[in-house]
Amino acid sequence: MVSSFYGGRKSSVDALNREYQAQPTGPSRGRDDASSFFQPERSSADHLNGRSSSGYNRGTFYPGGREEPLKGGRDEEKDLGGETEAWDVYADFNNAGPRYSTAFGVGQTQAGYTALPPTPSVAKEGLTEGASKVEMVTVPALGAEWGKEEMRQMTKAAKRERKQESRSEFWKSWNRGERGLCGHYFTRRTLVFFLFGLCCVIGIVLAFTIPRVPSFAFNGRTPLVNATGSWGSAVPTGFSRAPTNFSFPAYASLQVNTQANYLPLRFTHMHATVYDLETSRQVGSGDYSGITLPAKSFPEIRLPLNFTYFTSNTSDQTWQNWYNACNNKINHPENKRPPVKFLLVLDMNILGLPSKHSTSAQVSDADCPIELPVNAS
Repeated sequence: MVSSFYGGRKSSVDALNREYQAQPTGPSRGRDDASSFFQPERSSADHLNGRSSSGYNRGTFYPGGREEPLKGGRDEEKDLGGETEAWDVYADFNNAGPRYSTAFGVGQTQAGYTALPPTPSVAKEGLTEGASKVEMVTVPALGAEWGKEEMRQMTKAAKRERKQESRSEFWKSWNRGERGLCGHYFTRRTLVFFLFGLCCVIGIVLAFTIPRVPSFAFNGRTPLVNATGSWGSAVPTGFSRAPTNFSFPAYASLQVNTQANYLPLRFTHMHATVYDLETSRQVGSGDYSGITLPAKSFPEIRLPLNFTYFTSNTSDQTWQNWYNACNNKINHPENKRPPVKFLLVLDMNILGLPSKHSTSAQVSDADCPIELPVNAS
C-alpha cells in the first residue's frame, strides 16, 4: 500500500503484520521521515523547521507480512529428535505443518490442522450398502421466456414458409448449376445431356416401332371375287327393274405392302366405300375388323363388300353400267361382257397411330363377280 502524500500514514490492515508493529513511544526518527528519494542529502533539521519534502520514504510502504527474517532452505535447520527437517514455508497454508502465526488463533499450540474425513458420495454409499445404482437425472435449467418471433417460428405457417424458402433456394442454386437434384450428380448440365440422349433413344425406338400406313393394290387378274360361305348367303343377289335396284356380295382381292414396317401391322377397323368410276355414285361398302398383317411382306387379303344401289328407273346410267357388266355372256357379242369401273376408298384405324388414315385404289377393267341368268329381266 502507498500512503497518501497529504494525509498521515494509515495503519496496516494485515493481521500477520499487526502483532509485530511497534507502538510509537517517542518522536519519530527525523532522518527516516525527512529523507527524500530525490534529495537524500537533506538533514532532519530541515524537516523539523517545517520544510518537508515530497516524495517516497521508508514509511510509505508496508510489508505484506511480518518483518522478522523468514526461515527457509537448508541453511536454517533445526534438530527434531535427532532428525534434521527443513522448514517448509508453505506448511502454514496447506494444513501440512505447524502454524507459525497466531494472528487468527492466539493461543493455539497444536502441531497442525486436523484434517476432516472425506465425505463419501451418494453413488458410493449406495454401492457399498448393496442398493441399486443411482441414476442421475439432469434437469435442464429454466431459460428465458420465448419471444413473439420464437413463438411464431414454432407454428405450422412458419414451418411451411421455411420449407418454401428452402425449396426456392434449392431451385435457384440448381438453376445456377451450383448443386444437383439427386445428390451432386444431376445438375442442370447433366439434365440437358440426359434429355438430349433420351430424345435420341426415343426417336430411334419410335423409328422401329411406329407403324406406317401401308399401300394397297388390287389383284390384276381378279380384282373382285364372288362371295362364298356365310358372307355369300347373307346378302341377297339380284337386279330389279321395278323398283330399280341391284345388290350382290363380293370380295375385293387386295395386296398390302408392309415393307416399311418393322413390327406386325394390326388393323383395329377398316371401312371400304365403292364408287362408280364414271358417275361417282356410291354402289357398295364393307367393313373389316381385327386383322393383323406381317411386316416386311406383301400379304393378300379379301375385303368383304356389299354392292347395293337404288335408283328411280332403269335409265339411270349407274344401274345400266353394272347391269350390263353382270348380265349373262350370251346376251353380248362374242360372249364378252363389258368391265366394271369403280373406285375403292379405305378408311383404316391402325393400332399405334393416333388418327384415322385413308387410302384409295381404282379399277377400270374388272369383271363382275356374278353372272345373271339368261332369262333375267
